[in-house]
Amino acid sequence: MKLIPFLGFKGQAHDAMAFYAQALGGKVTAEMRYRDMPPTDGSPGCNEMPPETLDHVAHSQLEVGTAVLMAADGPGEDGGGSTTINVDVDTPEEAERVFAALAEGGVVHMPIGETFWAHRWGMLQDRYGKPWMVNCMKSP
Repeated sequence: MKLIPFLGFKGQAHDAMAFYAQALGGKVTAEMRYRDMPPTDGSPGCNEMPPETLDHVAHSQLEVGTAVLMAADGPGEDGGGSTTINVDVDTPEEAERVFAALAEGGVVHMPIGETFWAHRWGMLQDRYGKPWMVNCMKSP
């Protein structure tokens, strides 16, 4: 299991991650825009996004040695301007177990399920008001 900080931005994710890569001596290893996301799996793909946000970043990943930082420009009224912890696990069963445990007494924002990038992914706010994502990635 890995715990990965996930930074939410309001349209500045691309510039912020480039800045962090330079400042930390790392490399942005992945970046996807909302317009490039398939709209068929229930995640916020291009058909659910306002037209003015289609070029915003849906996912960015920065690697510095063995450390990973993820970011995106979020939808919604706050634009996703928050920090979330992404729990990266190895199996769908572990993802479901961790998600259920963290969601107990909390609020589920995106139920755990399969997406085009993950065997399981979901978002929640725990009973203490902290945001989490649980991710069991598919191989690239």
